[in-house]
Parts: sequence; C-alpha cells; structure tokens
Amino acid sequence: MTRHDPNLAAATSADKLAALKPVKQGRNLTQEVVARIAGEITGGNLAPGTRLPTEQELMAALGVSRTVVREAVAALKADGLIVTRQGSGAYVASELKRAAFRIDSDAEASLADVIEVMELRVAVEVEAAALAAERARYGDRRKVETALTQFTRAVKRGESAISEDFAFHQAIADATGNGKFSNFLTFLGRHVIPRQSIRTEIGTPDEQRVYLAQIERDHTRIVEAILEQNPAEARRAMRAHLARGLQRYRGLAERKAREVEAAADTIKKADMIKKEGR
Repeated sequence: MTRHDPNLAAATSADKLAALKPVKQGRNLTQEVVARIAGEITGGNLAPGTRLPTEQELMAALGVSRTVVREAVAALKADGLIVTRQGSGAYVASELKRAAFRIDSDAEASLADVIEVMELRVAVEVEAAALAAERARYGDRRKVETALTQFTRAVKRGESAISEDFAFHQAIADATGNGKFSNFLTFLGRHVIPRQSIRTEIGTPDEQRVYLAQIERDHTRIVEAILEQNPAEARRAMRAHLARGLQRYRGLAERKAREVEAAADTIKKADMIKKEGR
C-alpha cells in the first residue's frame, strides 16, 4: 500500500501552479484568481484529490493579497471545485459532476439582477439573524457589536461604509454557528453587494446620508435582538432592514425604466418632426 505524503502533494500542486503569472490589477482580482485556478482544475493540471498550495504560495504566485485568496477559495468551494479540510488545507474535489451555482459579478450587471440577488439575500439572512440570536456565543455577540460600532464610525466619517456594512452581515452569518451561512454570504456578498455599484445613484448626497442613518438604526435593532437572544425579533428586524433596501432598488429600477421610456419618446418625436420637415 502506497503511503500518502501530504507534503509531496503540496509541492506537486505548487509546481503545477508555478506557471501562473501574477494577475493584472484589474477591477475584480478575486474573479480573476477564481478563473485561473478553475482553469487549472478543469484543464486537468490539478487532478481530483490534489492539495492546493498554501495561502502564502498562492499569494506569491498570483501577486494578490490574503483577502483575495480567501475570497477565491470560498468561491471555488461554492462552485464545488474544491473542498476544505480543517487543519489540512484545500483540495481539488474528487467529483466535479454537479453544475456550479454562479452569479455574474460583472460590474455592468443589470439592476434586475441586483434585485434578484437582494431577494435571495433576504431569504437567507432573515433566518441567519434568527439563528444568531438563538445560538451566538459570547464571543460571537461581541463581534457583532464590534461590527456595528465600525459601521457607525464609518458613517460618522462621511463614508459610504460599504465594507463595514458587509462585515456586519458577515458577523451575523458567523454567529449562526453554521459555516454554510458564512460561506454562502462570502460568495454572494463579496461578488454582488448591490450598494457597492448603485448606492450613489439613489438620491442626493443628503438623501444618502439619511438612508445610511436608517441603516444604522436597523443594524442597532438587529444587534439588540441578538444580544437579547430573541430569534423572532431578530428575524423581524433583519427582514425590515433588507426589505427597506430592496424597496429602494426597486424604486431606482422604476425610475430608470421611466427615463428609458421618456428617451425613446423623445427620439420618436424627433424622428417624426424630421420626417415632416422633408
């Protein structure tokens, strides 16, 4: 019987990825890293069961940060291309048969796509808040409180608080004690955070400040429910919070639809005037 040497497997996978050049500093480094590693797997360069290089090796080979590597690994795991083993690392999945669930993270994705993703987040995060209220340990509750504090400070500095907003929701997912919630939110949120691309399109600067203040109040209500270990209230607070944001995106979609319709009418009238003038 041949003995498996994990160090040899790691060295072999590192050698195979050595041909990868550093990614270009574009708009979405995570997406690029995912594409590179996925290509190595689907192309057969990394066989099923092969251990991936360490975070440090991937960072060096691809020229990206630890955060990018971790986000890429989470996305590859969500795609079913790799599996992780606690204390051992990440490995190419033994079976690559299932079709991966994907959400296009293109910055030009339609507002309709953004709304659909928000609806999906509502379905997942409302229950995550309830589970966090029910299961969160002392350390989890402190992390949720810290995330709220960081969000509040960012808002007071006049920032959009996009990263802090995501970190708040991630802390709640972590507090469920169910790693699937955390992994799903990492994949979904890091690739498609609606406000990251369209928040500045909603209202005037003053209206945006009012909206951020409302988000802060929503977050506070959610945290209070989690600290009080009240799942029902946490569920209600999260649903109200996300529904409020979803309503704004739907309103933006309706406004854009009216603008497109008005522009089409203007063009049509101009064409008619032009024809009548001939």
